[in-house]
Amino acid sequence: MTINERKQALRKQVAALKRAHSPEVLAERSREALRRLEATALFQAAGCVALYHALPGEVQTADYLTRWYGRKQLLLPVVQGDDLILRPYAGPESLRQGAYDIWEPALSDASDDSAKPDLIVVPGIAFDRQLNRLGRGRGYYDRLLSDLSLPCVGLAFAFQLFDSVPVDAHDRRMTAVVTDEEVVE
Repeated sequence: MTINERKQALRKQVAALKRAHSPEVLAERSREALRRLEATALFQAAGCVALYHALPGEVQTADYLTRWYGRKQLLLPVVQGDDLILRPYAGPESLRQGAYDIWEPALSDASDDSAKPDLIVVPGIAFDRQLNRLGRGRGYYDRLLSDLSLPCVGLAFAFQLFDSVPVDAHDRRMTAVVTDEEVVE
């Protein structure tokens, strides 16, 4: 089996695991994963955090965006062509549905986009104990992370953490992986 076939098989396996959990269970697991993230030294030390607005089946971040807004400077990714750019989060009313129906800051906002994150928190399909990440396969986060030299934390449910995941040379390792059950560093 090729590495791409192994990646596709793992994506299907994780999709089935997500479907096995009710939205209510995933919401509670999301809250626990975010509580664990808040408790990390990386998060506590960061003045500016790049986060994401979750797709269905990802650790849900919307409530915590509201919670952290005003306490930390928050950045969210915006899909621009084949790349992600980070834009300031200015509250839920400043969001619009962008590519792939992801809620993101409107590019037309006159907000200051010169902020540089101290920490980036990223979703993924799967992570492993060596801090590798398997994404959706489009390479958006791989390209974004290749341009950034800062701590990266993968945020996931415990059932998305494996002993190993297939990786390519361009895949960036995380600094830590936070789940609803543990923090792997």
